[in-house]
Amino acid sequence: MNLHARILSATALATIGVSHAAPASHEGTLTLLLPSEPTALVSLGNVATSILSVSAKVTEGLLKYDYDVNPQPQLATKWAISPDGLTYTFTLRQGVKWHDGKDFTSADVAYSINLLRQIHPRGRNTFANVIAVDTPDRYTTVLRLSKPAPYLIRALAATETPIVPKHIYDGTDARSNPHTNAPIGTGPFRFKEWVRGSHILYERNPDYWDKPKPYIDQLVVRPITDSAAAAVAFETGAVDLGYRTPVPLADLERLRKVPSLRFTTAGNSYSYNVTRLEFNLDNEYFKNDKVRQAVAHAIDRNVIVKVVHYGYGKVSYSPIAPGLKAFHDPAPSPYSFDVKKANSLLDEAGYPRKGSVRFSVPLDVNPIGGPDGQRLADYIRTALARVGIAVTVRSQDASAFIKRIYTDRDFAFTTNGASNLFDPTVGVQRLYWSKNFIKGVPFSNGTHYNHPVVDKLLEDAAVENDPVRRKQLFKDFQDVVARDVPDLNLYQPEFITIANQRVHDHSLTADGVESNLADVWVEPKKP
Repeated sequence: MNLHARILSATALATIGVSHAAPASHEGTLTLLLPSEPTALVSLGNVATSILSVSAKVTEGLLKYDYDVNPQPQLATKWAISPDGLTYTFTLRQGVKWHDGKDFTSADVAYSINLLRQIHPRGRNTFANVIAVDTPDRYTTVLRLSKPAPYLIRALAATETPIVPKHIYDGTDARSNPHTNAPIGTGPFRFKEWVRGSHILYERNPDYWDKPKPYIDQLVVRPITDSAAAAVAFETGAVDLGYRTPVPLADLERLRKVPSLRFTTAGNSYSYNVTRLEFNLDNEYFKNDKVRQAVAHAIDRNVIVKVVHYGYGKVSYSPIAPGLKAFHDPAPSPYSFDVKKANSLLDEAGYPRKGSVRFSVPLDVNPIGGPDGQRLADYIRTALARVGIAVTVRSQDASAFIKRIYTDRDFAFTTNGASNLFDPTVGVQRLYWSKNFIKGVPFSNGTHYNHPVVDKLLEDAAVENDPVRRKQLFKDFQDVVARDVPDLNLYQPEFITIANQRVHDHSLTADGVESNLADVWVEPKKP
């Protein structure tokens, strides 16, 4: 039995899909570990994982989703889609209060959706076909579309489509509004304080609409950027919960032996990811397609998954993750692992060796991706050295990384993760659609890819209601991207959530720990 199987069989199955009896009263504190500190606390203009980790604790969505991404009520209690797919009607929950005491109404929903269309990295795709958001009364919201959007009903989770208070944001720049860092929402927890570099503190909302939830008094979010310290924090009980594999993969075998810890892969189906090598197509080297093809030939995905990632993942040649089975194309890359071919292409591209080096480039590591990003970068550096590309690995904090890649565009290539989410139109299109090249918007079209055929395939798939035709459109898209290599898709990581055995009901929905955690409860610590 391999390491992966041992960990899951020994510890994970005890918590997967199990809802325990909640306590009669609320008590206790839950400490959530993050491997990097958020740059904001609401996922309006930035969808970095660290922000998604905290956003829904305060600002909720219209819907939540079960493991199969079937919609369930949250701020909306009922919904209906017209037969032509052009009208979505939501009946909103009455009696909900914002944390400042104001009433939640349809005006807040309309404002939020219109705002997300403008500033959310995926909102331009998600709501591209929405031509009007009507509010016939205080508790009804109607989305009117110019064309069908078959993915839309699954796009309304709290992290993806946060509903924010109109009276707080209207007339301001939402990205710089101070309440983006001190949020006011409808959720189970109220923001208390953010001490940079130390913690974010949330307190129980006593007026939460879903009483008697939440079941804990406090939620403490602790960013621990030192991966070794993160592992120790779980061992010692200093933290209670972490997700998306919050410790180095090399430490999992040791942590598995800690009696107080439990592991699960539940709660990841809302957001499948693909780890990728993202080229800057404006870079003097990587604008040359033969150079990108050479890099593709020089990298062995199987080594990355088995050695670099300890077997926790699946090889993916496609930007559409294997977890999205309805759309993923398993066809291998046209550029198989072949060092000889890589060297030949670099010669053809006009970059002969000068000694052992053809040219030098920096590689930026996304710090938001977790503690194992450096291992991937080290592998890429070694692999490309064999074909004469000298790589200098460059690290920085999350804010500096986002500014470098998406605002300044001062990079050659980067290791990056891409959330596919629940549908390629929402999670994948943003990365390849030429109209989504927007300086300053994180996790958009960072490569500056521009291909008219790809644009049309993506736009057609976004409005296609026939599932067979839609699947073919996405297959054709994958074929074109595979040949062009604007980036190099490597693998779909398998994410693991770690929890102290005292913590219950933390991953009951498709978004797991990214949910509002209203159901979570914690057993008292034993003396």
